[in-house]
Amino acid sequence: MDWVHLAIVFLAASMTALATGLGALPFLFVPRMRRSWLGLFNAFAAGLMIAASLTLIIEGAQASQWRVAVGMLPGWLLMRFGHRLVHHRPDFELGALRGADARKALLIVGVMTLHSFTEGIGVGVSFGGGEGLGLFISAAIAVHNIPEGLAISLVLVPRGVSVRKAAGWSVFSSLPQPLMAVPAYLFVTAFAPLLAAGFGLAAGAMLWMTFAELLPEARADLGKGGVLLTVTVSAIAMIVFQEMVLR
Repeated sequence: MDWVHLAIVFLAASMTALATGLGALPFLFVPRMRRSWLGLFNAFAAGLMIAASLTLIIEGAQASQWRVAVGMLPGWLLMRFGHRLVHHRPDFELGALRGADARKALLIVGVMTLHSFTEGIGVGVSFGGGEGLGLFISAAIAVHNIPEGLAISLVLVPRGVSVRKAAGWSVFSSLPQPLMAVPAYLFVTAFAPLLAAGFGLAAGAMLWMTFAELLPEARADLGKGGVLLTVTVSAIAMIVFQEMVLR
């Protein structure tokens, strides 16, 4: 067992989790953040996630096209099920928050935490395809996590939660990433024929997040034209970054 490689996988996934806390930092300077900024960040993240997902699909298809296709379906369904599960939780108390405010906080933190499980799997699976691919996907997820942290903070800070605690909740929502990355990496390396299916699962989950959440929220906050421009620019930037890392 290559402990150095395992450490790299764990550290990469840990950095993606810590990046979520960066989303709370703007509230140190602008206590009342405009929704248009979240729309911009979501659109930028959507472009990155689309480029990263296509990379995973292409990499997996080189080994087995049907395994990639089969893997995408459970990745998509897992995200959809997790999202619906959290949205059916009743009102409750969360620290100083009560009733609807507490439920809203649970929804945003819970949904992001569920997302993080599949993101952690995506990091681990991507390292199964090589260190360059792993770093590329980790970078995409890390940048994507920043608007997730901003989204959490947009819910918590206006309801009286401090910026420090909002950053803490943001990082907490991403803790499954380092916890899931290493087992996922070990699994796909031990069962190499399943690597293509693992790529499909990660791509399916990332595409669900992009088209079910990031893009609709970005369009509501930023407008169709702004979303198209931002997604295009970020996707091209990610492709250029991919060429630098993987070639």
